[in-house]
Amino acid sequence: MKPKILLAEDDKNLGFVIKDNLEAHQFEVFHYENGEMAWQIFEKNTFDICVLDIMMPKKDGFTLAQNIRQVNKEIPIIFLTAKSMQEDKIKGFEIGADDYIIKPFNIEELVFRIKVFLKRTIKEPAQNIFELGTYCFNYTNLDLETPNTRKKLTQKEADLLKLLCVNKNEMVKREYILKQIWKNDDYFSGRSMDVFISKLRKYLANDSSIEIINYHGIGFKLSCK
Repeated sequence: MKPKILLAEDDKNLGFVIKDNLEAHQFEVFHYENGEMAWQIFEKNTFDICVLDIMMPKKDGFTLAQNIRQVNKEIPIIFLTAKSMQEDKIKGFEIGADDYIIKPFNIEELVFRIKVFLKRTIKEPAQNIFELGTYCFNYTNLDLETPNTRKKLTQKEADLLKLLCVNKNEMVKREYILKQIWKNDDYFSGRSMDVFISKLRKYLANDSSIEIINYHGIGFKLSCK
């Protein structure tokens, strides 16, 4: 699916140019010429990023951004403005803007900045099936299978194995594992984690190419040769 952009720009010609160029870069752009209309559309739809002019009729860009932030704290907001006064920039960032572009600007710069923010906000679908030597680990079903066997894991065993699989052949620190899965890095949680690591080693023992390496006091690595 194409990323959806809400564009609020009261200059009809500039809005057309921006929309046309962004669509050429495979974005889906919804352009409105006043802040009130843009707000009404935002309330009823889901967007990936907002590009807002500051000086607009009916509802200015600052007010529109405040409305958006009241319902969505995460969506990136980029302001377009002909003003370069420092106090305007400060006000925009205080409201919750993520970036500022001063008119006139190069459209390629806008495209670049949009792509940077989208990389941070649009996540790839989570991987839930992992091939480990002769094993197939299905995180969704909590199954660890070989051609001849099937082991049903507990949720915490599956959570731990998935974290190691996602970081396969890389060392993962103890503190990170504990905070991600046990939500606590105290002594007792650490001992519990060590028990679960031992269980996973037993489950994977039939394939000598797979090893959970212990970096004593530091972390673990799921090694797959």
